[in-house]
Amino acid sequence: MTAPVSGGCSGRKKSVVWGHFEKVKIGEGDTSKTKAICNYCQKSYNADSKSCGTSNLLAHVPICPKNPNREDVVREQKTLAFVPKKDGEDGFHLVSTSFSVKASRKALAKMVIIDELPFRYVEGYGFKKFVSTLQPKLRLKDISSRQTVARDVIGIYNSERKKLRKSLKGCMVCLTTDTWTSIQNLNYMCLTCHFIDDAWKLHKRILNFCQVKDHKGETIGRKIEMSLREWGIDGLFTLTMDNASSNLTTIKFLQRVTKDWNGAVLGNEYMHMRCCAHILNLIVGEGLKEIDASVAKVREAVRYVKSSPNRSQTFRSFMERLGMESKSLLSLDVPTRWNSTYIMLETAENFEKVFLRMDFEDDGYSSYFRTKEDSGGLGSPCMTDFQNCRAFVTFLRLFYNATKKFSGSLYVTSNAFYDEIFVIQEIAEVMVDKVKDLLFKLYNFYTSIHSPNVQDQSGSERTELETDASDPYVMVHSRYERFLQVEQSVGCSNELERYLTENCDGRKDANFEILEWWRNNCNSFHCCI
Repeated sequence: MTAPVSGGCSGRKKSVVWGHFEKVKIGEGDTSKTKAICNYCQKSYNADSKSCGTSNLLAHVPICPKNPNREDVVREQKTLAFVPKKDGEDGFHLVSTSFSVKASRKALAKMVIIDELPFRYVEGYGFKKFVSTLQPKLRLKDISSRQTVARDVIGIYNSERKKLRKSLKGCMVCLTTDTWTSIQNLNYMCLTCHFIDDAWKLHKRILNFCQVKDHKGETIGRKIEMSLREWGIDGLFTLTMDNASSNLTTIKFLQRVTKDWNGAVLGNEYMHMRCCAHILNLIVGEGLKEIDASVAKVREAVRYVKSSPNRSQTFRSFMERLGMESKSLLSLDVPTRWNSTYIMLETAENFEKVFLRMDFEDDGYSSYFRTKEDSGGLGSPCMTDFQNCRAFVTFLRLFYNATKKFSGSLYVTSNAFYDEIFVIQEIAEVMVDKVKDLLFKLYNFYTSIHSPNVQDQSGSERTELETDASDPYVMVHSRYERFLQVEQSVGCSNELERYLTENCDGRKDANFEILEWWRNNCNSFHCCI
């Protein structure tokens, strides 16, 4: 016989477990027992108030297979977990967390997105077993299938798209875009947006990643216009692109179609922002041409060493013989990427002695390059080649550091690049100073030789200019000429300084002859010739 047990009146707070169990009394008299029957699966537990607590009942509720509110109950149940401290602090915080199948599905979808995993990854048996050991409460059937993950990924995309559209509303943005062709001969374009929110935080978001039919300027321009309209963006500051000629067409097209938009600044006349990193690449590319032979020799030497384990071991044995220790390893570059060439030269120059010694003592190394020379190729790198590379590495290091700063996307670069450009300019000025030093050395040398013949021409020139004092126009002209001479020579202690401070002649004259110029100016610069 069973009968429901009515609640007591002790005043104690009733446990939430009795919302899932019913307390019944089985039997009569001294042999009767109190049981707790699950409302869902009818499983029974001892429920004597004097000898039994509710721990077993609480443990059953979240795992009851027939509990329709199982996930909600699990979500409410807290467990302890260690969470890393923030702001760079060491250690962990002990916090209470709750498990939710819904939250785990979302985290799984984000993992697929972040790690660029195929959807079928989640159906692997090993993955499922691994996840079940991390969270025993997660049943294998609760792990998403590939179709479910695909739907969850699309759901996350739509949710994030709505958030971004809301953030971009009424916001001024800066865009960057790039196009390329894949190995399948397909054309792609990526459009990235940079904007600052109300809290002055910089954000970077990809607005579009799509195929384009070609790389023509108008095609790219139309794709960008379409993307801006889809996102509801009408405030455009700049569009950063490289210096390809087709990009000028893109800029002109966008200026024409966006000049009347509400957020247009000065009719978007100054929309085009040329990519500084691309400009540096062009500069470095031209510089590499000057020492192309030396770089090619060093590259071939590095390729020889890295081509087989035996050659690498021979290289290390020469290092040991020369007492050299280095944690840096040889790195072979990609010739079309100058930054990898910089890394290759920077490491290779440290092993100059090893390469030179191998040229004399390693028959395999010397015969390798001898064969190349016989077939019209380059020989092994010599001391001069390493000197050329070492000098060039100094310059490449500046451009390498500048390019890394220019390429930053998580911080504002409009002010960060100033130091890099200034340093590059200062290095250029150092080279100019070296040229000036040599000029002054030559000037002092020729002055010491020709000083007896150098005469002050100012007196005779003044007399010649003012001979016809009766003509006021001639007198005014002569005084003006002297004024110009004084102005040009202010702060100049000798002819060379005056020569260097003079304004340069224009280049419009196609028939300009440097020797003719010196013939006309030889009386002004005796010691400079």
